Amino acid sequence: MINILVIFGASGDLTSRKLIPALFQLFIKKELPEPFFVVGVSRTPMTDQEWRTKLRSTTIEFNATKFDNSSWNQFKKHIYYFPGNIQSLTMFKSLKQFLKDLEKNATQKRTEEEQEESKFNSSRKGTNCVYYLSIAPKLYADTITHLGNAGMTEESTLLNQPIELRKIIIEKPFGTSLSTARELNQRTHQVFREDQVYRIDHYLGKETVNNIFALRFANTIFEPIWNRNYIDHIQITANEAQTVGHRGAFYETAGVLRDMFQNHLLQLLTITTMEPPNRFDAQSVRDEKVKVLRSIRSMTPEYIYNNTIRGQYSHYRDEKGVDPHSNIATFAAIKLYIDNWRWNNVPIYLRSGKGMSCQTTQIVIQYKEPPHSIFRSNRHPDSKIQLEANRLLIQIQPSEGIKLGFMSKVPGTEMELRNSNLTFSFHDHYSEELPEAYQRLLLDAFSGDASLFARNDEVEAAWEIIDPIQHNWDKTASSEAIHSYPVGFWGPDASEKWMQNQGKQWFNLCPVINSSGKQSPLH
Repeated sequence: MINILVIFGASGDLTSRKLIPALFQLFIKKELPEPFFVVGVSRTPMTDQEWRTKLRSTTIEFNATKFDNSSWNQFKKHIYYFPGNIQSLTMFKSLKQFLKDLEKNATQKRTEEEQEESKFNSSRKGTNCVYYLSIAPKLYADTITHLGNAGMTEESTLLNQPIELRKIIIEKPFGTSLSTARELNQRTHQVFREDQVYRIDHYLGKETVNNIFALRFANTIFEPIWNRNYIDHIQITANEAQTVGHRGAFYETAGVLRDMFQNHLLQLLTITTMEPPNRFDAQSVRDEKVKVLRSIRSMTPEYIYNNTIRGQYSHYRDEKGVDPHSNIATFAAIKLYIDNWRWNNVPIYLRSGKGMSCQTTQIVIQYKEPPHSIFRSNRHPDSKIQLEANRLLIQIQPSEGIKLGFMSKVPGTEMELRNSNLTFSFHDHYSEELPEAYQRLLLDAFSGDASLFARNDEVEAAWEIIDPIQHNWDKTASSEAIHSYPVGFWGPDASEKWMQNQGKQWFNLCPVINSSGKQSPLH
């Protein structure tokens, strides 16, 4: 079967920074399905050779490992460029013919090679074509409609006929609100079945995110204490050290809720708190994630007022493309409750911001203190013992790993305790470079595994949580409601005081696990 990845928006940053380097690494590791082709589509006039030359330079720049020129010379033979305007239906019809010719030539060449090598190939013929929308979100719906009108989405799996498989990968954001997400889903389903649609969130391709499934469901030691009886609260943080930079105009229309919470943070939340699926397949996993989202406590105006904090880093209004009177939030902290048996009354804190102290994405499982301490008594009023509750840290970036904090005795004659750590670091345990998230997700899309992609009802359920908060913030936007914070901090002071008033404390430390293998303490 011929495998073709068609990238719309091929001249953009995502293609050069992420997609092509990921495909190149898969090619080096011989993990790409053979035979395969990459067809880039964009308005910029270029020949195949010009695009290949440009991609070589950007792949050298953004490739995670040492660039291998010999492998690139083989890889580039699979890359083609098709210039055209994606707003033109005529272009799609021409592209369809181009893909047919590419398939025909590849099939003929492969048949000749098999005959020459006296091979008998019993595999079914056909194409597995994946369309990747690396374009402006406002163009998603029309591009999908053009694909349908040009007859580029038709499938065939009939026996004794070539297999024709068609899929589409859609980058975030999938809508900017519940109503726009529903409209986009409706437009998409007029052309593609839901099982053909892959809504991508690169966070879900990271090794540590996938390791949460293994941590919870492949061990007997964690799942029994993964509930309201033992866990005090959960913190999920996704901080960015960079400011908005040249993306000021975009950020004015998005803000931190649409940019980070509706997708990344809620995805991490569902994986952390979902019930065990009966099987590890796309439908079972996504069913459980949707159940979590639908169990989150309703966002009433009173609840939003008491359980959300918003901030804006100083000098944000001086950024290019930003309104000088803007009240857009660049930082947010939200407390959620999941109203089900497992998580009843366990607060879950989500936090994200721009211009923060460091770049980090981490999940903190804060356990309760022991119900009774035998180490504090009237016999030892001057005891040095200070108990700390257990804490499990799952660090997703900048380096990936897991750290568990527990109390141990300090050597000596006195009973003195301190916090110690058990650490699992991918850097320490695996010598090879960890696969970049897009490598895993692209392979899954080719193979038809949608486990790590968002389903339509999952996207809409997430917007049902975020929309009320965003609408409330839009109505109550003022300088008093939005707390300023300096670049390089962990957000506004109001966020720290908000947590302290609840008897809790943010976990402000990163990176706990770094790429050099050196470990920082978990407190």
